[in-house]
Amino acid sequence: MSACDLPDLGPNVAVVAHSAGDLRVEEVPEPTPGPGEAVVSVAYGGICGSDLHYWTHGAAGLSILREPMVLGHEMSGTVLVAAEDGSGPAAGTPVTVHPATHDSYLGSAALLPHTPGVFARRVALPASMLRPLPASVPLRTAALCEPAAEAWHGLARAGDVRDRRVLVVGCGPIGALSVAAARALGAAEVVAVDLHDLPRRIARDLGASTTLAADDPAITELDVDVALECSGSRPGLASAIRGTRPGGRVVMVGLQPAGEQPTLLANAITRELELVGSFRFRDEIDDVVTALGAGLALDAAITHEVDVTDTAAVLDAFGTARDASVSGKVLLRF
Repeated sequence: MSACDLPDLGPNVAVVAHSAGDLRVEEVPEPTPGPGEAVVSVAYGGICGSDLHYWTHGAAGLSILREPMVLGHEMSGTVLVAAEDGSGPAAGTPVTVHPATHDSYLGSAALLPHTPGVFARRVALPASMLRPLPASVPLRTAALCEPAAEAWHGLARAGDVRDRRVLVVGCGPIGALSVAAARALGAAEVVAVDLHDLPRRIARDLGASTTLAADDPAITELDVDVALECSGSRPGLASAIRGTRPGGRVVMVGLQPAGEQPTLLANAITRELELVGSFRFRDEIDDVVTALGAGLALDAAITHEVDVTDTAAVLDAFGTARDASVSGKVLLRF
């Protein structure tokens, strides 16, 4: 079946950022697949921090919105039309997507024209980006594959965590999924820290042994082997440094504010800590798909789900996703 042979599936509705503060749910053209591309019917999309930045600021870091752009890079769906060259999964295959190519990321304004995202009912994607899902993995759960891959990559930067004590600072979606990843990778104990009650509860549901409030002085006495800083805040990084044993490793998963930032370098030096960065992921999404197929449970990270046809609900969902005290992962249902 070619894209032209598709039955009438209703309008192709998408979530489009036009400028700062201007987010619309509108009809977009049907996708026209190019060489090596498949058409995918999107089931779920997860709202990410970069989506929120494009909505609120018209930019994500140095990527400035200069034309309307379909948002989104976290998704699950089903192949409607396979790539004509035979590459990639067949029609009918449930999939998630690895959103990076060699020069761009889905839903990114880094280039002009911008790289459209996947917050649409139907999208054309390079078949090489698609990852088939095990039959046992629900599409709702599979929408978490991309953020979970970021968590997996952070743990890869931490080294072997089997039988080790791990601290996760900041339990938003990436931090919460880092708790689950640490457990899946054999950590003996996972301590989770957050400002708010809800993220701490989610972390417990995903396997945290202990949860602490961000201002708990007990953090300085933890002496864990590895800390993952997932809040992207200066206080969070300070907590990660204070809570790690001498000779341990601190992985900076959360993106700190741009420019020069003060931090506890003297503590890191005298405790002989390793401070390492972690940005996005490489091929860890394949590990996540395998783990989900083997029974890894991640649904506790999902707190909200709205239908994309309800424009008011979509706008509310973006507002909810901004508030870490009331939400974990917020999904759009296409």
